[in-house]
Amino acid sequence: MTDALSRATYPGVRRTPDRLIVHIGLGAFHRSHQAWFTARAHDGDRWAITAYSGRRPDAADALQAQDGLYTLIERGEGGDRATVMDIITEAVDGGDVDHLMRSVADPHTSVVTLTITEAGYEWSDELEADRLLLAGVDRSADDHPATALGRLALALDSRRLAGAGPVALVSCDNLPDNGAVLRAALRPLLDAIGPDTAAWVEESVGFVSSSVDRITPRSTTADEETAEALTGFRDPCVVVTEPFADWTMSDDFPAGRPAWETAGARIVDDVEPFERRKLWLLNGAHTLLAAAGPGRGHAFVDEAFADPVLRSSVEGFWDECVRHLPDDLDLDRYRADLASRFGNSAIRHSLEQIATGAEAKLRVRILPVIAAERAAGRSGTAAAVALAAHLARLSDGRTPEHAAVRSALERIADASVDDAVVDLVTDLITTSRATSAPTH
Repeated sequence: MTDALSRATYPGVRRTPDRLIVHIGLGAFHRSHQAWFTARAHDGDRWAITAYSGRRPDAADALQAQDGLYTLIERGEGGDRATVMDIITEAVDGGDVDHLMRSVADPHTSVVTLTITEAGYEWSDELEADRLLLAGVDRSADDHPATALGRLALALDSRRLAGAGPVALVSCDNLPDNGAVLRAALRPLLDAIGPDTAAWVEESVGFVSSSVDRITPRSTTADEETAEALTGFRDPCVVVTEPFADWTMSDDFPAGRPAWETAGARIVDDVEPFERRKLWLLNGAHTLLAAAGPGRGHAFVDEAFADPVLRSSVEGFWDECVRHLPDDLDLDRYRADLASRFGNSAIRHSLEQIATGAEAKLRVRILPVIAAERAAGRSGTAAAVALAAHLARLSDGRTPEHAAVRSALERIADASVDDAVVDLVTDLITTSRATSAPTH
């Protein structure tokens, strides 16, 4: 019988590391990206990762049952390549806030990375409840913050009290200037704990902005069978990803970091152009396909991108995007690489998965392109296709009135929307319903 994957059964375990990364938001993307870059760094054997799950303990429980080991399958048109990853040495339920506080306060911890999704940074009733809790309102001995940022704020305070020294926070979520966004989102929570905590964070914590890129779809039972065939071990925690990987980040690491650049990461003075290139061209195109693809009978990126109508929509959107990006980003090659990646039929990236949290994604991936095009005196029609497709799905087959479109766009944009944009989106919805039909 095939052995289950664990450090007892797998012979290639790492030596004991002496540096620690804490990760918040354990999921497949973290394991295909930040963990992969760390393991491949020239000094990777010095580092280990303690990773915390999000709202549910399932991912941490399953991974911890394997002592943190998992199979990473890099899947290209030429076939699959499997690697057993041992960089995560502890996987913990994110609800175990005491454990997180101890890990962040550990003087061996130099870096905290986050993948908590775009919505995790938006102020919400839950974050307000955590702010009140951290300020001492409704606090009990067993009451801990419920949000990732509330838990992180409390953990940073524990590091301050422990005198463990400076640390870097690295946001790996798809937001422009995500380091600054993280700093701003944490500030009310830190202020609630107290002025000493807020001042210590300002003095001792680096807020690193980063742009991350690696397509990582949900794994399937068939992927588990592939992992077992390639490695000889059963692994329900298998991660499947594409061969391509990219990571660009600012250099604000007051306590040191892995030599990620030796694994192909890019350390730059200004992350913003790389963020925009990736958020608009890759993530924006994904959002467009996720909004428009299901209505034409598609469930995955590769089949939606092969649809001539949707391919034309994506190319038109890219044309609008590149007008507002610096020329020195090798945009023609980046577009060609994206076309190849989107067409990789070996990677089945679900449109339903991409559509999760669509309104937060539209805000940072699509609306800035429309705004830039309109500021340049153009309509922004190609970018507006994604908005129209999203609103058409929400309106359940009905052509929405202008007031409904305006309300929806203002909710997405969190800003006023002029009549020209409302007319444009309404017309696109109507035209789309009149002319489009599923392809199969």
